[in-house]
Amino acid sequence: MSVNSADGPEQVDVVLVKAGRTKIRYTGELLVDDGTRVAVRAPWAGSGVRDFGFVRFEPGDVFTEYYWRDRWYAVKEVRTATGTLKGWYCDITRPAVRSGQELVVEDLDLDLWRSADGADIRRLDEDEFADSGLAGTDPEAAAAALAALDELETLARGGDFAALLA
Repeated sequence: MSVNSADGPEQVDVVLVKAGRTKIRYTGELLVDDGTRVAVRAPWAGSGVRDFGFVRFEPGDVFTEYYWRDRWYAVKEVRTATGTLKGWYCDITRPAVRSGQELVVEDLDLDLWRSADGADIRRLDEDEFADSGLAGTDPEAAAAALAALDELETLARGGDFAALLA
């Protein structure tokens, strides 16, 4: 269900938690919340430019972010200020929790990038995930995270996530 009111689009605060602490918090426009999937649109929330070498996130970029209450990942479509698709940045997370105007997502360190043309698909931060100790402290969560990364990589190699995000 789309979310709008007489006052305009509904806003939601996205809270990304990592290792028990808030990593970043920002406000976005709530596009849909169907009870399972939540979609939010927000400008790049980082400060300045973040250059990963394979993609740059910068002021003006727009992220359309998809979160699930029953999946261990989030998929973020990244576009320039003029609408050109850069690609998809995917976070491996615990299932999202929405309470009122707050959407809380726990980052589990693993990430995946897929460029707009599909030529560059890469798994990211596997070393951080190993160093996090999650496999020892919560083996079920670690297994779910790795399975989610494998699932996203398979989806990325099969196309542009359109079916997943429709």
